[in-house]
Amino acid sequence: MQKVIRTDRWSLVAGQEQRNMVQETVALYRAYTRALIGVLWVHYREVSTGPFPVAAVERLIHATQNNPSPRYAFFDRNFPKFPSYLRRAAIMAALGQVSSFATRYARWQGGTRKRKDALPPRRTSDNTLNPPLYRGQCVRFDDQYQNAEIKVWSGTDWIWTTLKIAAKRHRHEASQNKALSPTLLADGKSVKLAVPFEVPVQYPPRKTLQRVCGVDLGIRKTATASIVSADGTVVARRFFHRGADIDRRDKGLVTVNSKARLTMGKGGKLSAGFCKALYRKARHRNRDMAQRLSREIVAFAQEHGAQAIVLEHLKHYRPRAGRKGSTLRQRFHGWLHRLLAQRIQERAEELGLLVEFVNQAGTSAFAYDGSGAVKRDSHNWSWVKFTTGKRYNADLNACYNIAARFFAKMLGLTGRNAQACVRGKSSATQPRIPVTLSTLWQHAQAMAAEHEAPTTALA
Repeated sequence: MQKVIRTDRWSLVAGQEQRNMVQETVALYRAYTRALIGVLWVHYREVSTGPFPVAAVERLIHATQNNPSPRYAFFDRNFPKFPSYLRRAAIMAALGQVSSFATRYARWQGGTRKRKDALPPRRTSDNTLNPPLYRGQCVRFDDQYQNAEIKVWSGTDWIWTTLKIAAKRHRHEASQNKALSPTLLADGKSVKLAVPFEVPVQYPPRKTLQRVCGVDLGIRKTATASIVSADGTVVARRFFHRGADIDRRDKGLVTVNSKARLTMGKGGKLSAGFCKALYRKARHRNRDMAQRLSREIVAFAQEHGAQAIVLEHLKHYRPRAGRKGSTLRQRFHGWLHRLLAQRIQERAEELGLLVEFVNQAGTSAFAYDGSGAVKRDSHNWSWVKFTTGKRYNADLNACYNIAARFFAKMLGLTGRNAQACVRGKSSATQPRIPVTLSTLWQHAQAMAAEHEAPTTALA
């Protein structure tokens, strides 16, 4: 049994006075942390080497009966009645920021740099931290999660204020999920709680998988999925595409090109933040598409009983296609291959579905039936032609082979017993072996022949 952490954002209904108090609380927490970072720049060596760093920092800043005269009385004087739980959370956040700088600076001094003339990392006390609210101490919920009582700074004292929870998801309704301490978010317009949940999940053993969902992430079709069983049977298949959203995104980016030509002409440079609103809209559209498509793909896998989702390993992959400034280059820049894979993985893991990645090389280059290398249709790049003359959808062919590669790896068919379609350039006696869907067909036939062989011999 494994556990994953998933966070829900709950919107809160707050009046103007309550919103002001929440914003003051967040600002006060950030100011407290910023002051702590200044103290830790001085005392980091002695604090970090001790067994209890939080207690060591508290002795420097907080007065108690056993520590009546702390070295930095500024904190108790300028942050009166600061809650102890928030104080310790701020100490841990400040320690993390200072420790990060110390590590990066040590690496720079040791010569670990991106380039020889790289400047040293800069120290900063700026932060955009949000205060964590510990249950019972800084936040309280009713039994039905209809209201939340939050401890906030009123300007003169720390008081409890009640906020109605306007919108929430359903993770809190599952009895097996464990709610952790939320974080208070305030952006000036709204007030929210980021509530993390510890979700227990149980994945099926890889050796017992009998049906997987192979997913090919493409340019012309955003995603193509197929349900494939261990014997090579294609149970279902589906195309996932949001053409209207992609057109809106690309139309906005074309506007950026037009504005850039009008701004700088044939030469010159654009100012920092040029057309940032249009770029922000494009990012948000991509994020929305990834959210919607990942939900549809995972639902498709569950609907047909798939126990795993198989994707191509495209991390750090940067395609090279199209001339500079062309529409094809722009489409590759807007490709959702990594963002969509991350969203699929996050959703599938919570539901107990395995997510596996296979090598992407050659999944679209060879026919799923084992007939050899394919040739792209010169008039329609979405179609391929097999050596037998058969025309087939390129994305469907690829997702079959993606699922087959996972089963071939799981069953140990990636060795010399797998089918070879083309001979490689190496001098080895065996040709190179691209795994396709036909590899599973041959393995299933061989297993059936082995089971029938003893019966035939006895007869």
